[in-house]
Amino acid sequence: MRLLSLEVENYRNIASASLTPGRELTVICGNNGQGKTNLLEAIWLLTGGKSFRGGKDAELVRRGEPFAVLKASTLRAQQEEQEKEEPNRVRLTVGAPDSPRPGRTVSVNGGAVKRAASLAGSFPAVVFDPGHLSLVKGAPEGRRKFLDAALCQLYPGYLTLYRRYVRALQQKNALLRRSSNGIERPYAEKRALLEVLNVELAQQGEAIQQRRRAYLAALSPLACANYEELSRGAETLSLRYAAQFEPGGLVQLLRQKMPEELRAGQSLCGPHREDLDLLLDGQPAKVYASQGQQRSVVLSLKMAEAAAAASITGEHPVMLLDDVLSELDDGRKQYLLTRMREKQTFVTSCDDTAFLKTDGEVYRMNGGVLTKV
Repeated sequence: MRLLSLEVENYRNIASASLTPGRELTVICGNNGQGKTNLLEAIWLLTGGKSFRGGKDAELVRRGEPFAVLKASTLRAQQEEQEKEEPNRVRLTVGAPDSPRPGRTVSVNGGAVKRAASLAGSFPAVVFDPGHLSLVKGAPEGRRKFLDAALCQLYPGYLTLYRRYVRALQQKNALLRRSSNGIERPYAEKRALLEVLNVELAQQGEAIQQRRRAYLAALSPLACANYEELSRGAETLSLRYAAQFEPGGLVQLLRQKMPEELRAGQSLCGPHREDLDLLLDGQPAKVYASQGQQRSVVLSLKMAEAAAAASITGEHPVMLLDDVLSELDDGRKQYLLTRMREKQTFVTSCDDTAFLKTDGEVYRMNGGVLTKV
């Protein structure tokens, strides 16, 4: 996958910017707070996902403007092999014109306007942001999100599966809360409703866990090999899926937990309660990992995510690396620079000295204004 061009209008602090990236490496230099990450974030939106920094869509629009527009030209590897194939032209709007309700819509090759989520799977990308260091020491929710976001790009049907599970879970929690707050239904009716919802949760939950386990089986050896090279064998990384149930066991677990859930007023089991354990020499990284080890773990996971996607889909994702080289020694910096070859990579940095001898395209961002160096 390659991004051939990008035009940005009224996105965060960027009034207008035009980017023609390199075939492999493109560097965005500049001081902090100038808009470098905003540009990476704009590229990420082409995946159909939400901002990797969080926040509402309305916050993505430049202050005082009604909407933002991203215009991109992309090319898949299969298209590149066929000379007659034309690039895909994508127009993504944040904050629809003439609409008081913010949102994201997209049109591909001049076609019908759809929800931006319809892009899922069409523009694979992997992003590293300093906020992703919470993958190691943060709450389990972040690690589950890491797995689910990757699966949504690899298998567009996974998003539908996940949404069905979340919808049933929300309905179940609403019913459990009403019970715990004294708003009682007749016992038989309440139990019958919970059993119906549990059937749906078991069906979707088993499928979610199966996908996560299969993906982790592909991801784990790649991530562990990356960490060994990054750390020069100083310690060993291992990944383990912390499951609440064995395959086929969710129905029974939901049945067993029903009395406890009624007392607690919330659902207590399912894939939304599971975790991904990250271990260094067999010990929990969330307890023992230093700042540098955390960064190496996350970088290893992100590079493995890209390699796994390339293996599964035949399309190597675009790499978006925000402030990736800070706090790394020279050896690890050189290792990462070599890994950026033969794939399109966008890197932001406050210091461009590490990239002066590369063959990549170098841009500078200053106050939302992008210029080529």
